Amino acid sequence: MIAYMLAGMSWFDALSHSFSTVAIGGFSTYDASIGYFDSAAIEMICVGFMLISAFSFSLHFIAWREKSLMHYFHDPEARFLMLFLLALSVITVLSLWLTDTYDTLRGLRHGVFQVVSVATTAGFSVADFSMWPGALPFLLFVAAFVGGCSGSTGGGMKVIRIILIIKQGMREIMRLIHPNAVIAVKVGKVSVPDSIAQAVWGFFSVYVMLFFLMLVGVMATGVDQVTAWSTVGSALNNLGPALGESHAHYGDMPSLAKWILVMAMLLGRLEIFTVLVLFTPAFWRR
Repeated sequence: MIAYMLAGMSWFDALSHSFSTVAIGGFSTYDASIGYFDSAAIEMICVGFMLISAFSFSLHFIAWREKSLMHYFHDPEARFLMLFLLALSVITVLSLWLTDTYDTLRGLRHGVFQVVSVATTAGFSVADFSMWPGALPFLLFVAAFVGGCSGSTGGGMKVIRIILIIKQGMREIMRLIHPNAVIAVKVGKVSVPDSIAQAVWGFFSVYVMLFFLMLVGVMATGVDQVTAWSTVGSALNNLGPALGESHAHYGDMPSLAKWILVMAMLLGRLEIFTVLVLFTPAFWRR
């Protein structure tokens, strides 16, 4: 809040946006979101605190207790997220420059801001990225499926699950080459038990299945494919912005589609299994 006020916001706007930034909620007091202020300082403050909120809060506690920032670079999950955002920012900014979408400075500002905002599932906006050229809208939107780190306020599938899915996939490839080898899945220097790796694959399988079912459900209400998959993905990842007919708002979507998206938001925020267990007979027999 203090940083926003020093950058030029009123106390009310600063308070409102501070809540929305740290919670990675993405709501603003203006229809144009952060773009209303057209301030590089406000945008960079927002980017900084969106990143802080997308990291595990346990890392912040360790950094505060030991007065060192090196834990962020040593933690595999935080390091993966930083490299992922850096690579995506480079691709986005270069694409905006090469297509003459913006001048050099504004392309850098808008590109980095939208990458961090969408990838961390915050959903703030300084530009309508759905109108950006080529595959950029799709690329940014897919980044939201990764989301923030575990123990953060971000949505998505969480970075640690993506890391484990990649490493588990690489292990299965190595097993085809060396059938008798014993290959451990490691995150950093820690070996991950097979039960955890299997649980991650189980989560991913249920996630994909539910995404498909809700996608079909929304399309059955008459919504086009691009709008349907982007709104379901946005709701399930707790992002907010969407593509297609709902790039500006969801107001014109059919009522049944909105109820499906309500369920998607609950499933995404409560990590899916927390909600599904309520519909399991075994849970109520206990």
